[in-house]
Amino acid sequence: MLKKLPLPFWTIAVPILAWIAYFSPISGLGTLYIIILTALLIGSVLAAVHHAEVVAHRVGEPYGTLLLALAITTIEVALIVSLMLTGGPETTALARDTVLAAVMIILTGMIGICLLVGGAKYKEQQFSLSGVSVALVALSAIIVLTLILPNYTTSRPGPFYSPIQLGFVAIISLIIYGAFVLTQTVRHRDFFLPPGEDGNEDAHAEPPTKKTALLSGLLLLVCLGIVVLLAKALAPDIEGAVINAGAPKSLVGVIIAAVVLLPEGLAAYRAAKKNRLQTSLNLALGSALASIGLTIPAVAIVAIFTGMTITLGIDMKATVLLLLSLFTIMLSLATGKTNMLQGVVLLVIFATYLFTTIAP
Repeated sequence: MLKKLPLPFWTIAVPILAWIAYFSPISGLGTLYIIILTALLIGSVLAAVHHAEVVAHRVGEPYGTLLLALAITTIEVALIVSLMLTGGPETTALARDTVLAAVMIILTGMIGICLLVGGAKYKEQQFSLSGVSVALVALSAIIVLTLILPNYTTSRPGPFYSPIQLGFVAIISLIIYGAFVLTQTVRHRDFFLPPGEDGNEDAHAEPPTKKTALLSGLLLLVCLGIVVLLAKALAPDIEGAVINAGAPKSLVGVIIAAVVLLPEGLAAYRAAKKNRLQTSLNLALGSALASIGLTIPAVAIVAIFTGMTITLGIDMKATVLLLLSLFTIMLSLATGKTNMLQGVVLLVIFATYLFTTIAP
């Protein structure tokens, strides 16, 4: 009699099949090969969500959400850097477009869906106001310094930083993100714990065993690794489809960010449906901070050592939408309670961002 697996079989089989398909010599199948890779990419993302939730359940808040945010951002950084190094001068704005897309997807799309779903099901949801305030302070500063300030410096014309400015901004981005992580995990960990549960999210469910959590942690890395490889393999087809559709090239950054953030988005959505909004917000705001705080330093290092020009400053339209998103998020999360209306407004801003990206 076969021993029962500690995890669902599909969460183990799908990423393994994805690795096999990626390295198999069947690319001659053309469109069918692209469909197969796309299906396996989606399956690997869903498997990653499951393994991330297992690990998060074992280690508890806020370490579980921090672990997923760091893992996803590492994949995002690897994907952006690899595309930059292979794409040459045409990819100078890829990091900016992807980071901006990630922030807009998180602040308006991901959080908007969570507030809408949670508000529709529970009317009101509560969270720790202290933790959200800490995250928003750090996020506001890092967004302005990395995406808006380059438009107003004078050492170099255009939306660019000079090499020394780029190095400085990379350092302060790491300082801000490092200070946030220290606050989240050591100094004020209680700020990021769900209210009313004494810091125990597992009160109503048995945590997985250490062996199961370790296996899920390993499989999470396997899933995230193949996600970035498949996304990179599909990037030329995505870019070709965008160009053929007559849409701006910046839409490629939106699609890449959406693929990379899908595991976190699904995990945040499922947490909100279970009335664990604090977990959703930890995932969302932590991901936004990690996305900028780790991606910008990484691309800055690449730019400095390769002499590549990196476009960081966003245009006025994007600046208005980004500042509107920050302002709306701050108002929505200012009381420690949320409702469905706030989710609707955030999703409208997200739809506006997508529409104006496609039809600028």
